[in-house]
Amino acid sequence: MEMECLTEFPHTHMDRRPRKRARLAWDMPQAPLKAQSGIFCGQEIGNVTSYGPSRVLSDHAGLFVKGLAQKGSPPWRDDDKDGHYMFAVGENLTSRYKIHRKIGEGTFGQVLECWDRETKEMVAIKIVRGIKKYREAAMIEIDVLQLLGRYDKNGSRCVQIRNWFDYRNHICIVFEMLGPSLYDFLRKNNYRPFPVDLVRELGRQLLECVAFMHDLRLIHTDLKPENILFVSPEYVKIPDYKVTSRSPKDGLYYKRLPKSSAIKVIDFGSTAYEHQDHNYIVSTRHYRAPEVILGLGWSFPCDIWSVGCILVELCSGEALFQTHENLEHLAMMERVLGPLPQHMLKNADRHAEKYVRRGRLDWPEGATSRESIKAVLKLPRLQNLVMQHVDHSAGDLIDLLQGLLRFDPSCRLTAHEALRHPFFIRDHHRRF
Repeated sequence: MEMECLTEFPHTHMDRRPRKRARLAWDMPQAPLKAQSGIFCGQEIGNVTSYGPSRVLSDHAGLFVKGLAQKGSPPWRDDDKDGHYMFAVGENLTSRYKIHRKIGEGTFGQVLECWDRETKEMVAIKIVRGIKKYREAAMIEIDVLQLLGRYDKNGSRCVQIRNWFDYRNHICIVFEMLGPSLYDFLRKNNYRPFPVDLVRELGRQLLECVAFMHDLRLIHTDLKPENILFVSPEYVKIPDYKVTSRSPKDGLYYKRLPKSSAIKVIDFGSTAYEHQDHNYIVSTRHYRAPEVILGLGWSFPCDIWSVGCILVELCSGEALFQTHENLEHLAMMERVLGPLPQHMLKNADRHAEKYVRRGRLDWPEGATSRESIKAVLKLPRLQNLVMQHVDHSAGDLIDLLQGLLRFDPSCRLTAHEALRHPFFIRDHHRRF
């Protein structure tokens, strides 16, 4: 991954997408933690590995590492004020892993690239904040990752967990090392869109992952370009001409294309089980389904909505709904996709009913500002948006997106239905 080495302790913001409000690159929505952890784990304490049921981890597990004379261990440091683990590049993380660089952070903690002395390879280690609710969420993520690993033997679509341990009151999850996220790739390309044939390959793999999870009765709930990683960091640069008022020579630019289109989905920290209560808020704002905003409850279709938003973003280079408030978000949906169904507006919960007036969305009357109204009005219809950026296969793609972005979740395509759509199965002329 092409990311800067960070040797300082302070946490720097990693998402510089030009939006109304920035968001963390590894952000994890907070939700009620219902699932129980029922796996066994290895906790590396000094030079000793102890095994026990993960569900009995205390809030202070690993604290007695302090003062333990372990060869090569870093000096004890208190966590920062937010409970993040403090480290320096080049130090050890237990005797097995050597910290190479920092590659991500978010509300959950941080991700470090480390050298695994045992397997002789680089790995990515997610170090969770030493706070109870994040430790509990990490244990749920470990359960989900191990469940996925049991059924996805080849690790074809979901990131693979290699190991996990409890170190100085921080749950540490060891993953295979992957390439950059789709968001990072877009950012390095100055938010220029991907070719439609690459979008097709990425969309197929993403839907295969979602179908696999849904078959296991799991809902990811936080699908976004930041949580989809290329397997390989390798890319090629190709000429990319832009229309300018200058000479053709000055209009020559380069854009990156990945050498391989293989991807894997990451961040299962907010994955929900089908039987859980589904009344809390899920998904990062830009990829949040209408039923979530309206408080109607949610299930598997909320992942499908996120996939639709992601595919539009890959085709256009920009997030479809760039907003930070609910009413404006719903108004943007109507602008792009048409009016929301009356039965959904009528059944909005007590928190969302203020967005509805006389059976329709309270817009533009309820807008907070003129700028908000302008932001909605400048959005094109879905068909026009796709036609602006897609040179071929536009008809099939528009039809697919209309199925993925249906307002009524009961009418939205399933992942398996989407994979059978002509956009994926028609004999297209491949240009990627």
